[in-house]
Amino acid sequence: MRQSDRFDHTLRASYLGYVTQAIVNNFAPLLFLSFQSEYAIALGQITLLVSVNFGVQLLVDLLASRCADRIGYRPLIVAAHLFAAAGLAGLGILPELFGAPFAGLLTAVCLTSVGGGLIEVLISPIVEACPMAQKSSAMSLLHSFYCWGQVFVVLASTLFFAAAGIENWRLLALLWALLPLGNALYFSRVPLRSLEEHGGGLSLRALLSGRLFWIFALLMVCAGAAEQAMSQWASAFAEAGLGVSKAAGDLAGPCLFAALMGTARLLHAKFGRPGGEARVMALSAVGSACGFLLAAAAPLPALSLLGCALCGLSAGVLWPGTFSLAARECAGGTAMFALLALAGDLGCAAGPAVVGTVADHFGGSLRAGLGAAVLFAVLLLVGLAARKHTEPVTQENSGTI
Repeated sequence: MRQSDRFDHTLRASYLGYVTQAIVNNFAPLLFLSFQSEYAIALGQITLLVSVNFGVQLLVDLLASRCADRIGYRPLIVAAHLFAAAGLAGLGILPELFGAPFAGLLTAVCLTSVGGGLIEVLISPIVEACPMAQKSSAMSLLHSFYCWGQVFVVLASTLFFAAAGIENWRLLALLWALLPLGNALYFSRVPLRSLEEHGGGLSLRALLSGRLFWIFALLMVCAGAAEQAMSQWASAFAEAGLGVSKAAGDLAGPCLFAALMGTARLLHAKFGRPGGEARVMALSAVGSACGFLLAAAAPLPALSLLGCALCGLSAGVLWPGTFSLAARECAGGTAMFALLALAGDLGCAAGPAVVGTVADHFGGSLRAGLGAAVLFAVLLLVGLAARKHTEPVTQENSGTI
């Protein structure tokens, strides 16, 4: 058996890892209105759930960047899936056990966030370290599985709600917990190797001393914010802001958003050329700005939903495109992937929080909140322009700090 064949199982487990990440980030938002009605939770508390989700992932990113290589990939990635399973199951159990249901929801979100943060840090370097010829294509395909996972979550949840009723969402939470539980077992068996074992990149000190890395960190913040600002609020926006049914809103909002985002990543993997990422990302930033403005200002619900979909198509290449550019121009190892994941999760927390906060300020108007998210597309263009005038990071020019 060829060595690369042995790592096919590693790739499959990694793809399932990103499906788990999609469940962690996108199942609870489908239930925001149910949380509000069943537990009398205000919009500000819903915003806090989103912020805590990505905020805890950010903290985990920071800690994992310092200890992943010391502890090893396997124990951490197995633990990540166990935390995700516990948190998903906890969504259906803990609110009933706690005196305050919101405290139970917050605890469950924290558990899933620990798992999601570890997955975000570890999956990309695990795939990068696999022996294969087309690593760039494999990385783009990997990130597309997050999108297909989101589509799967929305479709399967919608079918479940249609068959069993939205009031049985707690049972669905328990069913979703089975996937990360099974993938934890899978990851305990597949072969793994680290980047540092096989020609790892720059040291953490070298990375942090270069201005280019900080530009990439800004790009990751904006990529995460532009993606999740729409993804997290699309369901609630379609249902409450546009007045469509929950099933139609979920399918035309977050589901179509994710499908187009995954399609963009597949097309980028198949047709993207090394060195052309920056131009595609600039076009995507412009498309994201147009999508947010269309969703916020269109007079017809159909046009607003089209804006949501356009945001998915445009945001698709921003996250993997930044990873590809950084891997080539910063040449970092696990530390770089971890720190970029941290920056991305910071954006994932900031984007939905900005939308929710602005919406709350304008009397619950999600149109106003989504309009404010144009800021992230503008900052992306600023970062891409600054990158053109910054030299790549190498050991020779990194200096000391």
